[in-house]
Amino acid sequence: MKRPNGRSTSVGTEAATQSILRHWREAVPDDRLAHLVKDATRALLRALQMGLAGHGVSIGHWTFLRILWERDGITQRELSEQAGLMEPTTFSAVQAMQRLGYVTRQRKADNRKNIYVHLTPKGRLLKRKLVPLAEAVNKVAARRVPAADIATTRRVLLAVIENLARDEAGVKSRRKK
Repeated sequence: MKRPNGRSTSVGTEAATQSILRHWREAVPDDRLAHLVKDATRALLRALQMGLAGHGVSIGHWTFLRILWERDGITQRELSEQAGLMEPTTFSAVQAMQRLGYVTRQRKADNRKNIYVHLTPKGRLLKRKLVPLAEAVNKVAARRVPAADIATTRRVLLAVIENLARDEAGVKSRRKK
């Protein structure tokens, strides 16, 4: 089996994959959706991580780079919120990305409190290399899956995200009362 980077998977990886598939198809075919999504996410992240490693980019930095490619110059707090991570985690990642030359951190003269994160030219250039890599991983993941099923899966997952976000907002508002 070929990975997005063109290399073959190892026998051990193939055996692990077959074990996971056997588990889902035979042992727990009707197990909770959360577990199936978790295993699919792990597989997608592993495949992406292998490709990113070839470019010296960690999977943790990928999350922040994707956000900054869409909205460069946001505050560190906004970056943290959009990534869904705690601020100390974001702080550490941004510092590491700064050392690697991907971002700069700046304060504005009229607002010394907020720290704004900006991509460097090096950080912007990574997009041309890494986005096609991520697209290749998605292409491999969707291989032999009908387009209609992909569209349905997207709608279902977006509905799951929305339902859980609404529930979380409701729980938080009830706690405040």
